[in-house]
Amino acid sequence: MKDYHNLLFPYAYNILGSSDDAKDAVQEVLSNFIASPREGIANEKGYLIKSVINHSINVKNRQKKLRHGEVWLPEPLATEEADTDLNLRDIVSYSLLVLLEQLNPKERAVFILKEGFGYSHEEIAEVLSSNVENSRKLLSRAREKLDQSHKPAEETLSLEFLENYVQAIRDRDTRALESLLSNDIAFYADGGDTVKVIKKICTGLHEVVELLMVIHQRFQQYYRVVPASINHQLALLYYDGDVIKSCQVLELSPDGKIQRINTVLDPEKLKALAKH
Repeated sequence: MKDYHNLLFPYAYNILGSSDDAKDAVQEVLSNFIASPREGIANEKGYLIKSVINHSINVKNRQKKLRHGEVWLPEPLATEEADTDLNLRDIVSYSLLVLLEQLNPKERAVFILKEGFGYSHEEIAEVLSSNVENSRKLLSRAREKLDQSHKPAEETLSLEFLENYVQAIRDRDTRALESLLSNDIAFYADGGDTVKVIKKICTGLHEVVELLMVIHQRFQQYYRVVPASINHQLALLYYDGDVIKSCQVLELSPDGKIQRINTVLDPEKLKALAKH
């Protein structure tokens, strides 16, 4: 069953955006599969993929109702070793996970299956117990919603760029920092239920620069900052000694400046990075 667990995890995680929730979804599907008669199941792999996708959609629907109006960021996963047990090669980028929160769970599932796993509309219709026309409509709606968003640039962050960003904040060099940020930059912070954040959402160049300086002065000036591959993107991990305090994933605009800063401070979402 371990092979099945590794196979199913990316499907669940890409829909749910949470490693713990994905593992729970996979475990529940596998437990039900083991406990049920298997007669009539010609394709176990296909059956389990279909089961975990639909179960994840149901879980996401419930979560969406509970999280309405809150800043909720996906759980970051380290992907330096993308061939690990959890088959991390198939998880989507962090920036895309953030964008996918704008979709309803079925739109999200169709988009992931089509764009991430290369499913045909016939295969998607089979997985969702729907039809090809509905699959096409869901994908079209998903693409339309995503096209209206500020899509991150395909260009990836360089280590030098990250170092310049960190150094500008440490030096309190507002001019240098402003040169790295887009005019319409947005800052988002997710502290979960236990960490109080100064601001959950902050927008605008001068406002975000001021906030970053305040955060550094109050909390981060003695932190150790480590670059890491998070969901196949270069990001920053902040440590107080050996304790991870936050994960910051930056998104670039088409002109190569930072247009969004996603900061995860929720200890529950940082557990997987604690041993990084």
